Amino acid sequence: MIQPQQTTIHMATDHAGYTLKECIKTHLEAGGYKVIDHGAFEFDPADDYPVFVQKAAEEVSKANDDEVLGIVLGGSGQGEAIAASRFPNIRTTVCYGTGDIVKEVLVAGRAHNNANVLSIGARFVDKSEVISFVDLWLTTPFTREERHLRRLSQLK
Repeated sequence: MIQPQQTTIHMATDHAGYTLKECIKTHLEAGGYKVIDHGAFEFDPADDYPVFVQKAAEEVSKANDDEVLGIVLGGSGQGEAIAASRFPNIRTTVCYGTGDIVKEVLVAGRAHNNANVLSIGARFVDKSEVISFVDLWLTTPFTREERHLRRLSQLK
């Protein structure tokens, strides 16, 4: 399980996820995580997500360490996942929707794929559930089962 005091989380968003990013960031910092915010730093409907997301993903990619993770947000989370996944060593899980299905996807992303970036579709998540989704993703350990290690190796 990931320990907050040892974990750095790189965050980024565009205007669509700005308010939600600030909420998640506050929650993570209160929980003892070190958060590095790569923007957006203000609500600007004309901004572009790649500018911010690529900075966060690059830092996670360079670290290639289980204690350095990323959380990126945008309208759907899809473009942000694509932008993040362009970097080596990045494995992104996309989060949108509500309830148990989302939880299953997040657990599989971490437990089976050792996802190190969580991409959240801010327009498609229940704001009352998103903190629990983030916490679940952060606290789900990678199983390190041979079949999952083999598959990750095949992705390199």
